[in-house]
Amino acid sequence: MLEKIRVPRIGPGRPRKEPTSLAADKAYSNGPCREYLRQRGIRHTIPEKTDSQAARLRKGSRGGRPPGFDEVRYKKRNTVGRAINRLKNARAVATRYDKRGYVYLGTATAAALVIWLRT
Repeated sequence: MLEKIRVPRIGPGRPRKEPTSLAADKAYSNGPCREYLRQRGIRHTIPEKTDSQAARLRKGSRGGRPPGFDEVRYKKRNTVGRAINRLKNARAVATRYDKRGYVYLGTATAAALVIWLRT
C-alpha cells in the first residue's frame, strides 16, 4: 500500500512518493514492516506487541533495545480513525460492492466530498 502513496507538493513539482512519517497500530509491529520503513527512511510510530516485548526482555542483552515510540504522535492517530469511520457510514464504502479499484476510489471520493460539504 505504501508504494501507491503520492503526497502532493505545494507549488510546482511532482508529488513525493514517500511520506515523512507513519503511525500504525500493533498489527504492523513485526520485523519486516519495521525493516521496510527503515530502508525507505520513513519515521514510524508503532507500539510494540506485549508478547514481542516479553520475548525481547526474556533474551536479556541479546534481545536488543526497544523500538522508539512517541506516545504524543500515536495519540493523534485517532483523528484518522474517526475520519475513516465517518467514510464507512456511506454504505457503498463500508461494504465495497464495487469490483474495480478505480470505481471504489470514486465512491470513496464522493463520500468524502459529502462529508466535507456537510461540515
